[in-house]
Amino acid sequence: MSAIAELKNAHRATWAAGDYAAIAELIDDAPPRDLLAAVEPAPGQDVLDVATGTGNVAIRAAAAGGQVTGLDLTPELFETARRRAEQHAVAVDWVEGDAEDLPFDDARFDLVLSAFGIQFAPRHQIVAQELARVCRPGGRIALVNWTPGSQIGELFAVMSRYLPAAPDYASPPPLWGDEQHVRELFADTAVRPEFAYGVNPFRFDSAEHFVVFFETHYGPTLKARERLTAEGSWGECRREIVAMAERRNEATDGSLLLPAEYLIVSGQKAG
Repeated sequence: MSAIAELKNAHRATWAAGDYAAIAELIDDAPPRDLLAAVEPAPGQDVLDVATGTGNVAIRAAAAGGQVTGLDLTPELFETARRRAEQHAVAVDWVEGDAEDLPFDDARFDLVLSAFGIQFAPRHQIVAQELARVCRPGGRIALVNWTPGSQIGELFAVMSRYLPAAPDYASPPPLWGDEQHVRELFADTAVRPEFAYGVNPFRFDSAEHFVVFFETHYGPTLKARERLTAEGSWGECRREIVAMAERRNEATDGSLLLPAEYLIVSGQKAG
């Protein structure tokens, strides 16, 4: 098995771990609202939601009348996605697939979307090219991604100090939240991105509650905990994460409020 195939298998296992559906509930308001407001889906449009997870964006796009395909590397998440789609009385075609090798013809979709998904694929340039390839001329691409300076961006920065370095070809996920990086990714495509910002409020009882929730439910943190516990360094890493949450806390009532910034990327494909 090639190195990239092994990495993809590790990514799939990471996102299948824990309970991503519980995490998705925390980001199922402002981010998908802002994403869809950037493209204003219309009835009858062909829509692709890349790295759909449990369907936060796909289900909303289907409710707006789109013919929606939700793609994800981790089909274990589709059980929840299908149940949610049924509850909302919408139809979505759930497809297992890789953001770096989308299993669709060129110019297949009117809208190509992703919320906190494609930024975790390792080869950003390939992803950008694939998003542009499957988008029709005149169609639109819209993404929301955690910024490097966000609470999630810092969470990954903390964990990366304790974990083995990623392969040279794998770019850090929060770079998809940097305007200049995204401009460079799409420079050789027919898409010229525009940018706006949003904030997702994470609310917990305390910093400790936040860390317990993420180390139990969020695949990347859960996997970091497992590895670093075996190596004897999880306690130190965990203390850094707690300190980060306490430092960023904006609540005034004794609880925890972490406003996490994300970049909204939107652009029309020329043609």
